[in-house]
Amino acid sequence: MGGVVFLFPGQGSQYAGMGRELADSFPTARAAFDEADRALGFSISELCFTGPEEALKLTENTQPAILTVSVAAYRVLEEKGIRPDYVAGHSLGEYSALVAAGALKFGDALRLVRRRGQYMQEAVPPGEGAMAAILGMRPGQVAEICRKVTDGKVAPANLNSPDQTVISGDAAAVKSAVQQASADGAKRAVVLPVSAPFHSELMRPAQERLEKDLRGTEFSALRIPLVTNVDAGVITTGAEAREALIRQVTLPVRWEESIRELIEQGAGTFVEVGPGRVLCGLLRQIDRSVHSLNVEDVKSLQTALERLAQMRGEGADAEAS
Repeated sequence: MGGVVFLFPGQGSQYAGMGRELADSFPTARAAFDEADRALGFSISELCFTGPEEALKLTENTQPAILTVSVAAYRVLEEKGIRPDYVAGHSLGEYSALVAAGALKFGDALRLVRRRGQYMQEAVPPGEGAMAAILGMRPGQVAEICRKVTDGKVAPANLNSPDQTVISGDAAAVKSAVQQASADGAKRAVVLPVSAPFHSELMRPAQERLEKDLRGTEFSALRIPLVTNVDAGVITTGAEAREALIRQVTLPVRWEESIRELIEQGAGTFVEVGPGRVLCGLLRQIDRSVHSLNVEDVKSLQTALERLAQMRGEGADAEAS
């Protein structure tokens, strides 16, 4: 079975109706949504459960909404006796991972990510920044294309897998890079429907504003080791967690390296905790030999619990023999 890792999704995994089944079925999950509503001063639970989609897509809403669903799902797993050996989160998901690891209070994380979303939205005027996904091309090739673009700044933002790199920067520069990647043989190169150029140097104003909030927030030692986006290395202290979140705003998410580091640490089973299956899909692109599960509703929870119990039983049998 190997070590168990909980992975927490980032922006783009949201959908209207997320978390509702868990809240209806488990008092622990319902309590997490109630806590989030109180911390934020409005009903983020209603936004998760019913939308509308347009409101859910606003970055300042998306970020606390995904965090809330992820923490609710985590708390149900914890109640069922499932504890990970490591945690990691994709971009926004790193906040969910830190709540799970005990480094950040849930309420503090909610308020931080709502402001994070606002700061990111306000850092670049609408239409001036963009992001694009480049599929079927090695990360090094994508980086080289970005370096050669002359009509603005563009650079890799999410190093997701051997076949998927997301780029971010000035809108004109991103468009030029997409055209060049298509000409150079990318399977697909498409501008993404996002509201800001995340994880790029253009987010420097957002980073400076968020840093003040992060330095004024209490961080505790991690009860569960975490692999960070910015360094793809293991951390265990609150100070390391804070610095990683500050740097994360303008630096790329090194997701493929993070997963490989976790496998190197002995991980063999990955559970995506929160809405969607984006990270499970990336995991298959990185290494098909590991197990991937997800927990976002009652059915996926039951499947994950049964599969984890089965794998533990098989592991015990192997040790006994």
